[in-house]
Amino acid sequence: MAKELYVGSISPKATEEDIKKLFSVVGRVTSIHLITDPETGQFKECGYVRMSSVEETKDAIETLDGALLINRVITVSEARPQQQKKKFGAGRGRFGRGGGKAGGARGKSGPESRPGKKGK
Repeated sequence: MAKELYVGSISPKATEEDIKKLFSVVGRVTSIHLITDPETGQFKECGYVRMSSVEETKDAIETLDGALLINRVITVSEARPQQQKKKFGAGRGRFGRGGGKAGGARGKSGPESRPGKKGK
């Protein structure tokens, strides 16, 4: 088990200090990271709390899952490792089609590349 916890259903009124006070009941809090939308900066009502030991992490889950914080019942669980985001169509150009021109002859331009047309 890791030392990091996922905390969900956090009230928008809650501050990092409120969360730290609550989790300090079961042990020493080493860090808190509240999730915000990268574009709007709006709080997503969830975050991560890191405890100083695995034992304190277990105690926090057992004690604080379902606890009332401000005006909401929070969920507390073990944080899952962050998954690597897959790059869509990596190295293949836009929409995974490759970088060439659309249509018939690739790399050629002008009248000689169009069938049935004669150059001047």
